[in-house]
Amino acid sequence: MRICIYGAGAIGGFLGAELALAGMDVTLIARGPHLEAMQKNGLILLTGGEEKIAHPRCTDDPLDAGPQDYVIVTLKAPSAVAIAGNMEPLLGPDTAVVTASNGIPWWYFYKLDGPFRDHQLKSIDPDGRQWDLIGPERAIGCVVYPACEMSEPGIIRHISGNRFVLGEPDGGKTDRVQKLSEAFIEAGFKAPVRPEIRNEIWVKLWGNLCFNPLSALNHATLDVVATDPKTRQLARDMMLEAQAIGEKLGVRFGIDVDRRIDGAASVGAHKTSMLQDLERGRSMEIDALVTVVQEMGQLTEVPTPKIDVVLAQIQQRARAAGLYD
Repeated sequence: MRICIYGAGAIGGFLGAELALAGMDVTLIARGPHLEAMQKNGLILLTGGEEKIAHPRCTDDPLDAGPQDYVIVTLKAPSAVAIAGNMEPLLGPDTAVVTASNGIPWWYFYKLDGPFRDHQLKSIDPDGRQWDLIGPERAIGCVVYPACEMSEPGIIRHISGNRFVLGEPDGGKTDRVQKLSEAFIEAGFKAPVRPEIRNEIWVKLWGNLCFNPLSALNHATLDVVATDPKTRQLARDMMLEAQAIGEKLGVRFGIDVDRRIDGAASVGAHKTSMLQDLERGRSMEIDALVTVVQEMGQLTEVPTPKIDVVLAQIQQRARAAGLYD
């Protein structure tokens, strides 16, 4: 089994290291000092109080890797759009492309029963680049739960979690998704295959939609956003707007909104990824987490007044910092 991780940062490096250590044929696509460190010293993974060193193939050129059985894209959504045209050398006739990024995936409406079947989302796939260049028939959904960070180039620190939930867009238990699940499990991950992967996508998005922009706007950690009465209420309102959209599209939310907020509060003084990106001057993942929900609200004719206001504010904040086009 040939597996390529496109974007071997924190999550991609964690995945790639464990898969390589389990004996898989793994290629990591990275760049800059991180790539140089991995090529020189291997990929160092700090997890569970031990240090592991993996030696997967590392390159910045997909041509070096050739056709794969699976390409797992762990890039943020804006970067994933940008590299869609570079993936051709990795794609054989049966290559599956696994979307392991936060937010709504570009293939969301592929084979989805209902009036919006095969609708393409402009906010996350401008000009349909991923739809056309990759093809939705290749897509496997993946909801990522681990927390990791890149301590320094070539070194990944695993903080918590080892669950990657997988699913086909049409809900089928295909041979390809089953084999991927088995490979993940062999590498030590929890990797259940879910028939309703969109339910998993929405439950994770539910929190990211509100906690990320509110934390970035207020420079507040997750526990503060989720417990301060005013920001908690605003987050709750945004989540209820999103829930109305999801339910109109057939999504089932298996957890109550207040329990979801309480769960976020229990994480403690954690800086969300959007706040970290703002502080570090990195591109902010606004469209896949917030703009796309607004777009889906317009599509389903569900009003999103609170989402609209917070989205306008975080877009303006990010543009002022030069972190959003």
